[in-house]
Amino acid sequence: MISWFSKTFPNVVNLGWQGDYGWGSAIGQTFYMTFWSAIFGGILGIIFGVLLVLTKSDGIMPNKFWYNIFDKFVSIFRAIPFIILLAFIAPLTRLIVHTEIGLTASLVPLSLGVFPFYARQVQVALESVDNGKIEAAQSLGASNWDIIFDVYLGESRSELIRVSTVTLISLIGLTAMAGAIGAGGLGNTAIVYGYQRSDDDVTLAATFLVVVIIFIVQIVGDFCARRLNHQK
Repeated sequence: MISWFSKTFPNVVNLGWQGDYGWGSAIGQTFYMTFWSAIFGGILGIIFGVLLVLTKSDGIMPNKFWYNIFDKFVSIFRAIPFIILLAFIAPLTRLIVHTEIGLTASLVPLSLGVFPFYARQVQVALESVDNGKIEAAQSLGASNWDIIFDVYLGESRSELIRVSTVTLISLIGLTAMAGAIGAGGLGNTAIVYGYQRSDDDVTLAATFLVVVIIFIVQIVGDFCARRLNHQK
C-alpha cells in the first residue's frame, strides 16, 4: 500500500509531513487561520448582526442614524473582494500586528473579510424570532439585555449554529487566498507546490484535505443545530 502510494503520488510524499512546507504544517496553518479568524470575525459579526436588528425601524431600540451607519459599514466591507481586501487594509494589519505578511498577519484581513458575511447571516437569524415572544418578554418587564440574550440569541440558537457553519466553511475557502501574503495553508500548497509546479498529485491531495475538513465542519454543525432545535 505504501509502495503504491509513493509511486502514484510521488510529489505528495516528497513534500513530507514536517518542515515549513510539509503537510502537517499546511494543515496546522489552515486550522490556525480558521480558528482565530472565526473567533475575531465571529465576535464582530455577532455584535453588528445584533446592532442591525436592535436599531432597525421595528427593533426594540430603533435608531435610523445608527442603523444606516452599521448597515453601510457592513455593506462596504462585504462588497470588497477578499483578494483586494488583503492589500486595502495592509496599513491596518501592519498597525495591529506590526507586519503585513505571514500567518498571523492574515488573521486581520480574514476576520474583516468574514465578519460582514456573518453579520448579515446573524441579522437574518435574529429576524426570524417571533415578534410575539419579544412583546411577551417586554410585557413581563424584561430589559433589553434580557431580550437580546434570552429571546433573540436564545430562541435563534439553532439557526445561529447553521449560519455559523456556513460562515466557517466560507472562511476555510478564504484561507486558501491568504497564501498571497505568505500565510501558508492547504490552499497555498495547492497553488504554489501543486498548480505552479504542475504537480497535479499535490493539488489533488490538498483539495481532498480541504474537502474533508469542510465535510467534517458541515456534519458537526448540522448535528449541533439539530440537537439545539430539539431542545427548544
